[in-house]
Amino acid sequence: MRGRLPRLLAQAALVVGAVVFAYPFVWMALATLKPEAEIAALNPLPSRWTAESYRLVFETIPLGRAFWNSVLVTGLVTTLALFFGSVTAYALSRLSWRGREAAFALILFTMMVPFLVLLIPLYTLVVGFGWTDSYAGLVVPFMMNATAVLILRQHFLSLPQGLIDAARIDGAGEFRILFRIVWPLSVPALVTAGIIVFIGSWNEVLWPLLVVRDEAMMTMPQMVTLFAVGGGAESRLGPQLAAALLLALPVLLAYAAFQRRFVESLATTGLKG
Repeated sequence: MRGRLPRLLAQAALVVGAVVFAYPFVWMALATLKPEAEIAALNPLPSRWTAESYRLVFETIPLGRAFWNSVLVTGLVTTLALFFGSVTAYALSRLSWRGREAAFALILFTMMVPFLVLLIPLYTLVVGFGWTDSYAGLVVPFMMNATAVLILRQHFLSLPQGLIDAARIDGAGEFRILFRIVWPLSVPALVTAGIIVFIGSWNEVLWPLLVVRDEAMMTMPQMVTLFAVGGGAESRLGPQLAAALLLALPVLLAYAAFQRRFVESLATTGLKG
């Protein structure tokens, strides 16, 4: 009995915390199915269910094209960030070369620099290369990610050095060791880094607003933002919430699919080393 009370209190605290965190999202999801006049009411349940908010969203926004653009851009950014992040992390953790620690410190320093500071130089470069209104302008500036490098480096350091030495003795090159031996042993870290890069890229709004003017090239966050503040929602809260919910769904599905790997990586590797 003495040991059960703290456990019950901890479980009760977790339930309260879960309700506090989940309630705004549940309220938003239910509000999208309410008549517009009932959204401000305290009762989260509607008097009648309606899909009017979603109808306005689908009639106003070319969601299919925007969704495809977001999937393509986010997929390319995540894949390239994992590839280049893995190569960089492997060089920083398993290869000996002069300046390695200084390079790692420089990468950590870039994490402290606000993205707004880099906005004008990046925009100038993209315009100079002629990459406005193109996938290159949306993908190339984000194909290296310092957070992914940090997570992967810390995980690579936890792998046995003898395993890598044995592969080298057998004649394997560094790329073969990385992708045939290190990668299969680093799935949780790769998933964690991939989810972080995916969420950051999927939710990016400011950069697409700067470099994309062609509606056919716009991403979902950009399209939803223009829908909410540009008059497409007709100042109605329901369609704005519906558009925001549609934008969040892919991130929720990705997290639900890889939740176990994500938690496993944070629990076993963390940022030690």
